[in-house]
Amino acid sequence: MSTPDHPLQLVFHALDKLSNRIQSQLHQLLRFPDTTRSPFSLSAATKSNQSVPGRAASGLLRPTGVPKKETFAGPVIKEELGRATWTFLHSLAAQYPEKPTRQQKKDVKELMAILSRMYPCKECADHFKEVLLSNPVQAGSQDEFSQWMCHVHNVVNRSLAKPIFPCERVDARWGKLDCEQHACDLQGSDKFL
Repeated sequence: MSTPDHPLQLVFHALDKLSNRIQSQLHQLLRFPDTTRSPFSLSAATKSNQSVPGRAASGLLRPTGVPKKETFAGPVIKEELGRATWTFLHSLAAQYPEKPTRQQKKDVKELMAILSRMYPCKECADHFKEVLLSNPVQAGSQDEFSQWMCHVHNVVNRSLAKPIFPCERVDARWGKLDCEQHACDLQGSDKFL
């Protein structure tokens, strides 16, 4: 495989595929005509910024066809943070190995513990801590971890009077990312950076 021109090119390629997959699923669900064009691309500004130190990451993930907003949007609200966190956690569970190493099991349990201590919303962190006490992390396999994540998400949803997601459909909603040459597989290591 050739070396990518941009160090994050593989990540953008994976996000592009994920975006196409999500769009396809949404279009099928909502019965809109399918479009294969991804809303994400490396902008021309990215290539011109590569030579300027500290500016290489500006504009990397700008939706195509959407004008760049120059105004400050304000801080992230709690709901946006929650949605982004659940997207990350379900994606992690979908990519979790079927036969995780002891270290991967330990890491995922520690990640949940860290979230319950350091989540940027104190009320949410405290609630998640209670949820973890009642529902210890189950991470013996990809299926077990995905089902546990769905169950815990539903516990939180119930407390917020939000709809409950049917966990038997978790793979259809949060299936594995489609990455070439297993580029998205979790590698896990005993070594720290």
